[in-house]
Amino acid sequence: MREVYYWEALNEAYKEEMRKDKNIITFGEDIAISDGSFLVTKGLLKEFGPERVRETPLSEVAIVGSAIGSSIVGLRPVAEIQFNDFLGVAGDQIINQMAKLRYMSGGQIKMPLVLRMPMGGGLQAAAQHSQCLEGTFMSIPGLKIICPSNPMDAKGMFKSAIRDDNPVLLFEHIDLYNTKGLIPDDEYLIPIGKADVKKEGKDLTIVAISDMVNKGLRVAEKFAKEGKSIEVVDVRTLCPLDFETILNSVKKTGKVVVAYLSSKTNGSGTEIAARLSDEAFEYLDAPIKRVAGKDVPIPFAPNMEAYVLPQEQDLINAISEIL
Repeated sequence: MREVYYWEALNEAYKEEMRKDKNIITFGEDIAISDGSFLVTKGLLKEFGPERVRETPLSEVAIVGSAIGSSIVGLRPVAEIQFNDFLGVAGDQIINQMAKLRYMSGGQIKMPLVLRMPMGGGLQAAAQHSQCLEGTFMSIPGLKIICPSNPMDAKGMFKSAIRDDNPVLLFEHIDLYNTKGLIPDDEYLIPIGKADVKKEGKDLTIVAISDMVNKGLRVAEKFAKEGKSIEVVDVRTLCPLDFETILNSVKKTGKVVVAYLSSKTNGSGTEIAARLSDEAFEYLDAPIKRVAGKDVPIPFAPNMEAYVLPQEQDLINAISEIL
């Protein structure tokens, strides 16, 4: 095992897969000469050349359209949208083409593409560069959606996404890029569609998405000092959702907090909370609590941004209320 940054883990996945398969290409804004805004594509242009690593115009329509077209004709594109806030520009292509062409062709068309993008606050980048939109696309059948919370998962799930014959949206939280974690020296894959119990417990379950997993683990350690045993489930894949792992945890603890970064209303954790109310009601000893972003645009001022985004103290308050 060795310790790497989150961005390094993604970078390693890129290089390992591109060395194996010449059909893998990548393109996006500022990903080549400048090594990407968050260094995820560092060194790719030098190793693989401008035919496989391409700069694009400032056009999400061009990026997503090229990804769809190139995947249909046999390539395996990895396209970067510089911030997930700009996915709406290519909304029709994602919703009506990327998500549906394999189904509408009766499986004759494969769609082996990955659309990867940073998301989230933390940079004081204000309302148009700080959103978490992973939940927005959960209601679009035909898309796989992954949100790895640490370097180990980021590398293993990215490699699985590149090898998948279906379109995968990879959401990378900005605050995670410079976090460190251990990964194996040898090659490994982490399957899409499988949640992970990051910490076992018996008194309450935190079902967490993306960076809220790490906040949940820190909060669980604080409660452990008070003799409370908190289980932390990392959802990892939003579509297809591994609800069985979540349900089994809630059956065991009887109490649950769903923690996610998007807006509270119809955010990525809302569907999980709704399904728990449908399928786990008889196992619950307390109401389901949600810890999420407030339903407002993300402010620029650091103190206001922190107020709007879910923090560890919000988790502590929710858990304390239940316990």
